[in-house]
Amino acid sequence: MKVTLEHLTKVFPGRGRRAAPVTAVNDFCFAIEDGELLGLLGPSGCGKSTALNLLCGLQTPTAGKIYFAGEDVTALPPEDRGVGMVFQNYALYPHLTVLQNILFPLENLRGEARPTRAEMKEKALEAAKLVQIDGLLDRKPAELSGGQQQRVAIARALVKRPRILLMDEPLSNLDARLRLQTREEIRRIQRETGITTVFVTHDQEEAMSISDRIVVMKDGIVQQIGRPQAVYDDPANLFVAQFLGTPPINVFAGAVRGGKVFIGEEEVLDAAGLADQPVTVGIRPEGFVPDGAGVLTCALRSVEVMGRDISVVFGHAAAQGDSLRAIVPAENAVDHGAKTVRFALKPHKVFLFAADGARLRTEG
Repeated sequence: MKVTLEHLTKVFPGRGRRAAPVTAVNDFCFAIEDGELLGLLGPSGCGKSTALNLLCGLQTPTAGKIYFAGEDVTALPPEDRGVGMVFQNYALYPHLTVLQNILFPLENLRGEARPTRAEMKEKALEAAKLVQIDGLLDRKPAELSGGQQQRVAIARALVKRPRILLMDEPLSNLDARLRLQTREEIRRIQRETGITTVFVTHDQEEAMSISDRIVVMKDGIVQQIGRPQAVYDDPANLFVAQFLGTPPINVFAGAVRGGKVFIGEEEVLDAAGLADQPVTVGIRPEGFVPDGAGVLTCALRSVEVMGRDISVVFGHAAAQGDSLRAIVPAENAVDHGAKTVRFALKPHKVFLFAADGARLRTEG
């Protein structure tokens, strides 16, 4: 099912006499395609969960419209939208078994929509098998691991066969190994069911690994929408460049002079078509190549051997932050005892930004 947002906005009144109103969702205009898994990504407080609550009907927009398959659902109550919701804290009923938790949404249906008891059990078993917990149906939530509880929550959301599945930070309570395993399961389940899914997270690695597209947000405003790799490779502004990537992008104070980019006094890149101006230079960790004749000289701090890669930790007087990091293939020779290291740069891994954070693009 295709979901369309038209100028969707949510403003909360300020607290106290002089407090200004807070715009949590600011003029969202985009579509979620049928069968797509869309990641809503951004730091805490950027409006991700508010956007999800507007989609499911738990909150009413201040302005704008929400369409499900062309139908205006802006004023519909949550129970009439055909939405499945998976919460951060699972929200399972502790006194009910796994089977009873999964059955609960079906038992609350009324009228013609309510299946027979046999149909309910059949649907519950199908949902349990889909998330691979059909052997745990007699257990109660306290007897399950965090990952198993999350699967129960997903099965409960899927059992009504919703038109859209909304997931609010579903992995944040799991340890690192379980997060990896569960996000793979979420992607598998989404592909098998074909349900349009919105996945909210502040973890860029999670969003990039399973989403068809990501929406990067800041202060209630959409910063960029696109396929994860495309957004990483071509960030729209400094915020997006810094938010995506592990290790994070390395940031330097630089300048454009005479069609060249300078970091300190070293000319590092061509900048054809750009006027002379101060710039912020962002270089991805994989954009550095150790080279004795390289264009950028840095103070070597340490070299960390990671197997197939080497992490070179260094500093620079023009850098934002004390410690920078380059990730290079292990076959690159770096003298561990040297005081400095010189790098050549991969131009497609170097980004220039204006004083306001907007992306600057060179000619060619």
